[in-house]
Parts: sequence; structure tokens; C-alpha cells
Amino acid sequence: MSTPQPGFSLPMEGDDEELEKLKRKIERDRGFNCQFYKEKCLRRRIAVRMRARGQQTFAEYSALLDRDAGEYDHLLDTLTINVTKFFRNAETWAAIQEQVLPTLFEGRGPVRVWSAGSASGEEAYTCSMLTRAWLAGQGRAAEASRLQITGTDIDRRSLDAARLGEYPDLSMGETPPEMLSRWFTGGPPWTLRPEPRQNVTFERRDLISGEPLSGQQLIFCRNVVIYFDRDIQELLFKRFYDALAPGGFLVMGKVETLIGEARLLFKPINNRERIFRRPPA
Repeated sequence: MSTPQPGFSLPMEGDDEELEKLKRKIERDRGFNCQFYKEKCLRRRIAVRMRARGQQTFAEYSALLDRDAGEYDHLLDTLTINVTKFFRNAETWAAIQEQVLPTLFEGRGPVRVWSAGSASGEEAYTCSMLTRAWLAGQGRAAEASRLQITGTDIDRRSLDAARLGEYPDLSMGETPPEMLSRWFTGGPPWTLRPEPRQNVTFERRDLISGEPLSGQQLIFCRNVVIYFDRDIQELLFKRFYDALAPGGFLVMGKVETLIGEARLLFKPINNRERIFRRPPA
């Protein structure tokens, strides 16, 4: 954790005008729209970088961004930070294996999965590993070729890390030992083997303003919508509903809940693990 510089104080509520200027600057310079984020969350995360660089006001920090373009990378990392691990929340993955995968593989066509807000790829690769292991246990290992996982994120550095497929011990904290030995080499860094990579691609996509994917059988969006204002949350839930094929599943974070029209659109499959379904046609 960063230690505040001597004399540092967090920007106060009265700095709203300077904060608005900074938000517009970030969007203009880097295409990152801050307006969708909860104000308190945004203010707190910008303050993390201001503290690290010893800047007292939003105006000072804006001037620093003009002088030091590299600071933008650190700022965007902080704004889009998504703490993630392989097999995070084991109970959720167990529920997916028991209640979702059998349905997804009933047919014979492609099984399309979208990891929305994929960060450095742990969630997308976990889905690939879990599905491959489950299919092998069913004597259906050859069907792994049907799995098509797309991880999307707005942060280019996270996407680069996901494509690299090398991870520190911190990412492995919830990985079952049998999965670790089966799918990784080395350590640390832990390098993902080629097989689970074959099912996963990554691309830059803005959840709010970007073109959504379509025809998905499963969408993961865990611990992402909580950072957005209510109206944006409702927009995202409608987008996910439209992106799902009839009968498709949505998996949310454990602290998240459906709101507004989404409560009527989705059918709960496992409330505890936040698994919902778009009703079949």
C-alpha cells in the first residue's frame, strides 16, 4: 500500500469542477469514458495515483499527465483494476460444472463463452481448463474443440498479459493442485500450457460503448458492474441479455445483483452463486 506523501490530503468534494475537467481530458486523450463510473470509486482511484506521485490537486495531476505520458498507463491500470485469480470462488465453478456445462454441451455446435472484463485472462482460461477437464471425465475430450471463449477488456496492458499467459503466485492461490500440475509449467512465473489457450482469444472492447458480442451461450461478468452507476448497470444487463442466445447463462459476482428490468428478463438458476439464465425460446 502506498504511503501518503508528507502533507498529502485526498481531493475534497469541492474539487468537482477540476475533477470534471480531468475526466474530460482522460476521455479526450485516451478514449476512456469516466462518466459511467461511480463518482466515489473514481475519485478514490485517481487519488491513489495522485498520492503515488505527490500531487495535491486534480489540476496538478492533469498537468503531470501532460508532462509524463507514461503516467497514463499507471492511471488506467488503477481505474480498470480487477483483482482476479484462477478458479476464484471454487463454489461458483463447481456450480458451473454441475448446472451449466451439461446444458451447454447437449447439442453439437460451437459453445460460445464471453468473459466480459477479462483483465489478465484468469477467468477465461479457468473456464477453458474446467471445461476440458469435465469433458475428459465424460469421455468426450474431443469435443473441447467446440469451445470458443472470447475475453474482452478495455485495458491493453491487461490484454497483453492475458495473451502472454504467464502468472505470478498471487494468481494461483485458489488453483486446485491437480489443475496446477495439469495445465501449468514452471513457477513462478507459472506458464499456461498450449491446450487451454487453444480455446481462448482476447480483444479490446468497451462494455458500454463498444459493439457487444452475440449468440453467446455463457457470459461471465463478475465484479465489474458494481463500479458503474445504476443506469449503466441496467444498460449492461440488457446488453448481456441481447448477447445471449436463448437458453444462455449469465454469471455475476457474488456481491452483485440484478436490478430493474433484468429481474424479469433472467431466470435464477443458482442465486447463491449468482448464475442466471435467459429463458429458452
